[in-house]
Amino acid sequence: MSRETIKNMINFIPEEDIDTIYKVLIRFIPEDKPSQDEIEAIEEANADKSPTISHNEINWD
Repeated sequence: MSRETIKNMINFIPEEDIDTIYKVLIRFIPEDKPSQDEIEAIEEANADKSPTISHNEINWD
């Protein structure tokens, strides 16, 4: 699918649904570009394979 296809599809959306479509589309547009520090932090978090403990293994008493 191309951007042009999506642009053409807009014309087929009923007027009463335009607001809903707008609210969905706006969520996919980034507000800001991430800084290099943010990119590195995300990559570090994704690479972190530290072991976890399930809730059932914790002695809550």
